[in-house]
Order: sequence, then structure tokens, then C-alpha cells
Amino acid sequence: MGPEHEFSLVDEELKALPIVDQVIKDFRGKITNFVKLPTFTFGKELQLHVMEIKANEPFESPLAFEETMHGAVETMLDFLWKKYRAGLLGTGMHPLLRLDETQVWYHRHRKIYEEYSKVFNLKQHGWLNIQSYHLNLPYAKEKTGVKLHNLLGCLCAYLPAVSASSPIYEGTIGPNVDNRLSFYRMNQREIPSVTGDIIPEHIMSFDQYRREVIGRYSRDLSEAGVGQTLLFKEWVNSRGVIFRFDRSALELRVMDEQECVKSDVALSCFIRAALRGLLSEETKPLPHQLLVKDFNAVMADGLNAKVRHPKGELARQVCQHFFNIAVENASADEAKYLWIVKKRIDEGNLSELIRDEVMKKAQKTDFTEAIVSVYTKLIKCLSGNQPYF
Repeated sequence: MGPEHEFSLVDEELKALPIVDQVIKDFRGKITNFVKLPTFTFGKELQLHVMEIKANEPFESPLAFEETMHGAVETMLDFLWKKYRAGLLGTGMHPLLRLDETQVWYHRHRKIYEEYSKVFNLKQHGWLNIQSYHLNLPYAKEKTGVKLHNLLGCLCAYLPAVSASSPIYEGTIGPNVDNRLSFYRMNQREIPSVTGDIIPEHIMSFDQYRREVIGRYSRDLSEAGVGQTLLFKEWVNSRGVIFRFDRSALELRVMDEQECVKSDVALSCFIRAALRGLLSEETKPLPHQLLVKDFNAVMADGLNAKVRHPKGELARQVCQHFFNIAVENASADEAKYLWIVKKRIDEGNLSELIRDEVMKKAQKTDFTEAIVSVYTKLIKCLSGNQPYF
């Protein structure tokens, strides 16, 4: 499991701090894209207020994953607090950020974003206010990689029902359970082939993928005037699952960042164990358009979404089906984390819990104060590595 986490830099009042470049300079002595430490790397994202923290090497053990990445969070929190009186906030979107309160990274690699800006409007939430949790899963051979890709597409459609954590943006409750994905789905609408339907199309080979997915969006971008920087690059693909041929891995991008590393580990164990079972059962992927419709319903309504999956009429039932498969196929170490996913299925995803708690507090205080109160708890969840329930 190769994790990549995204966190907002915030002050004690929850204000977003667009200072990632300054943090890197103070830590490293100069502005670079990333700072590599012995066990983890941290650095820039598109947005100047968002920091990426990722593993240097993939983890076989969930416990090593948790200890290493929470240790990384603690290292950065210690530096940020001493230097700036700042902290880190997880979840899929910053709840109060206005688009004029942050900016795009303008140092090295800025040419990438300059190319994007030729076609896309970067001044929108789908670019400037999204925080996802990426999970890289390896494959050994093309045949296995193709199978994993197609099965992950099936999981992708329902995974936001348990991973959503973005109920609020610009100080208001959004219309969807997963608002990050809603904005993300539309952020490149000028060239639809880049994002597709988020749910990846079924493929039969690497050659087909390179030709019909990477080749198509590269041609469309070229026709729109984008330069070679973005053409025929696998990482430009913005679907919920993409191949990273450079590391022989599949990168899952559909999850919101959670409130703490332990919860990210739990989702990772759930996915890995469920995939193990689906592979052993030689499960056949469902029709693409069915998955797309179910995904759109889940994005809007979460666990209560009405879906057309053979294993349930509600997303909650489908997630329980995948959970049962995960339990049967989990290693002993993975099984120790699955209770977190079970509580999400039974009691609500993080997005639903946050929304309900904010609304409850808002009955007694100002709505913004209610948001700050709840998200301050979430900041403590990250520092203490404790799930929010």
C-alpha cells in the first residue's frame, strides 16, 4: 500500500494559510517541490495552502503504514506549530475557504499549471479546494493489472459512501454528501476525455488503455492548444483509478482525505482485502453505465443512495457486501482496522457525521462558530490519530 495524503495548513481560527512554499524554504533552506526525509516526503500541491505527505516506500504491513505516516504528521505538526502557530486539517474540503484566499503554486513546475490554465479555469473549488487520499496498489503482470483496474472501477462507484468527508464549503452545507467529488467531476469539463465519468472504463489490455484513454485526451488537449508538458502523460488522467506505469501500480483517487491516518489505513485495508476476495472469486465487472449512475447517486446521497447493484438497493447494503468479502479475505493485521469501516457503514460516513454535528451545534450558536468547533475536533483527531465518531 502506497499512501499519499493531502492536508490544509490552518491557523487556530481555521483560516487557510497559503504558505507551503515558505514552509518548504524554512525546512529545507530553499524552495523545492518536495522535501524527502528518511521515511516520508512532504511538499507542494497545486494549492499553496495544501501540503502533500506521502510514503517513500509502499507498506506491506498496515501497522507500519499507520506508525510511519502518523509519525510524519507529528513531525510536520511540531514544525508548523513552533514556526507558524499552524496546524493541519484533513477531510475532503476546507469548510470556510474562499477562492481568493489561496493561490496556485508558482515556483518550479509552475509550467504544468500554466499549461492547464490555457484550457481550464483553475479558480474554482475543483482545483483550489479539494483534498483527496490516494492509494497506490501494485500489480506484477499486465493480466493482473487489467483485472485490478476493472475491479477497482466497481469498488470506486460505491467507495465514496464510506469515504466521503466533504459536506461543507464556503461556510455552507453543500448539496452533496461528497462535494469534493462533485466539484472534481466538473473541473475539466472543457475537455471531458481527461476526467471521463470518473469511473474508469473497462479495458482488455495496456495497449487499449494507452490508445483509447491516454491517447484520446492527449489529442483533445493538443487540439485545445496545450503543449507537450501534458501530452501522453499517464498522470494527467483524472479518473478515479489510473495506471502509474512508472511504478507498476494502480492509483486510486476517489477517496476524500479522512480525519486521521488510522482511518486512511482502515479504508486501505478494506479495499485491499475486498480486492483479494473479488480476484479469487473471479468476479466480473458490472456494466460501465450502471456503475456511473450508481456513482453519481452515491456522490449525492452517500450510504442512503438508491443503486442498481445486484447486492443491494441502497449503497449501504452494497458496502456491507464488500465489507463481508473483506472480512473473509483480510489478513490478521488488516482485520484489526476493519471495525472503523464497519462503524462508517452502520453509523454514517465522516461527511454525514460532520454535517449532523454542525447542524446540531448551530442551533445554539453562530453557524460559522459551529463549523470551527467541529473542525477543531477534527484537527485534534489528526494530531491524536483518533477516528471521529
